Amino acid sequence: MRFLTDMATKKKSSTKASSSGSDPKSKRIVKNKMATVMDEFKHHTLKSGKSGQKVANQKQAVAIGLSEARKSGAKLPPAKKKK
Repeated sequence: MRFLTDMATKKKSSTKASSSGSDPKSKRIVKNKMATVMDEFKHHTLKSGKSGQKVANQKQAVAIGLSEARKSGAKLPPAKKKK
């Protein structure tokens, strides 16, 4: 009887994907894209959007890197929307 009550009270473990994707392919895509984007940011050659202005903010460079990784097929959570 004790076995049945222990089984009923156990919580199921969640299998939520990590922020950089759960499979090795996603992690490799994110790592390569972020390395490329941050290198461009460091050398002042990273440009944003259609306007082509140089990126001066590190947070914007990270957002660009994650966006490019998503477009390349990495399984990442969707970008946060502004209100």
